[in-house]
Amino acid sequence: MTAGVNGAGAGQATAAAEPALSRLEKLRDARVVVTGGGGLVGSRLTALLHRAGAHVTVLDRMDAYPDSAHELFGTAGTGAELVIGDITDRTAVRRLFRGADHVVHAAAYADVAACTRRPDIAFQANVRGTEIVLEEAAASRVRRLVLVSSASVYGDGDPGIQGPQMFSEDQTLFPLSVYANSKLWAEHQTRLLLGGESATEYAIVRYFSVYGDPQVPKPGSHSWMVAWLAMHARLGLPMRLNGGGVQVRDLVHVDDIAEATALALIEEQMAGQTVNVGTGIPTSVRDVAELIAPHFPGSECVVTPRPDGDPLGGYACTERSRELLRWQARIPVSEGVNRYVRWLTATPYAVPRWLSESVA
Repeated sequence: MTAGVNGAGAGQATAAAEPALSRLEKLRDARVVVTGGGGLVGSRLTALLHRAGAHVTVLDRMDAYPDSAHELFGTAGTGAELVIGDITDRTAVRRLFRGADHVVHAAAYADVAACTRRPDIAFQANVRGTEIVLEEAAASRVRRLVLVSSASVYGDGDPGIQGPQMFSEDQTLFPLSVYANSKLWAEHQTRLLLGGESATEYAIVRYFSVYGDPQVPKPGSHSWMVAWLAMHARLGLPMRLNGGGVQVRDLVHVDDIAEATALALIEEQMAGQTVNVGTGIPTSVRDVAELIAPHFPGSECVVTPRPDGDPLGGYACTERSRELLRWQARIPVSEGVNRYVRWLTATPYAVPRWLSESVA
């Protein structure tokens, strides 16, 4: 096992002197719209914003997961107004943005494999939908829009460097997939439409690999490796190490992701900035399997081919997030994986039917 796992706690500093929830008091009574707020991150973010005293409206198609998954996410209990709709519906977006103070744009066709299979859907959601959100945010004079982007824009990083790479915000980008291309376009378009003289500020957050309960995998996907590996091990299936599991990820717990995203709405230095949201610690897919295996005696791994568009990956340079967000991730990978396994053991019905039926 690499030092990336054993040293997970050492590289993560304690919370900022001023706790995040105290800083988020600035959002009390503010109107915040979260597109895509029905997903794993969105529901956690929405609940956090509600605790801070914001009035939150979620716009989501609610079709990315089966109903059972949304029940696990607890979307209905976040305290937000839920509007079932599509970001490509300009009339709906305009109505929700009217009078809004802030927007978090998290809605996307957010799956590398699915975007590769259906680039037409990816274009519709991630490009056309984002364009509508940006235009309507500017027209409504929203104070600040936070765009959720992805570390996938880095691809494998500098092709001349061997081994795990640290990704910094200003380096050359090498997107390897339709999904990554759509996220990079969204970043450029956000800067174009909301930069300069726009009354609406923007901030861009590049998520690294999000994980944490109650995450559930989607069929035909190769993302969400903690959920994938843990559920396979629990069912007695081999843990699939695509490409041998040498890919490196910067695993960020969903609670940390939600906190950083909320802070991007209110930190003054974030205006017009792009920051990584990661731990700054590399963890390989094989490392994760080795953390999960002791919980399920007899579990084993099998090496499978690396899917197209699946980057070798890297980990976040966190200097800018520490400076501009005044934030650092708090949950080490070992703790986060243990939390997930405990939750999965206590919630066996969380395993999707399509996966459990594969061993029937």
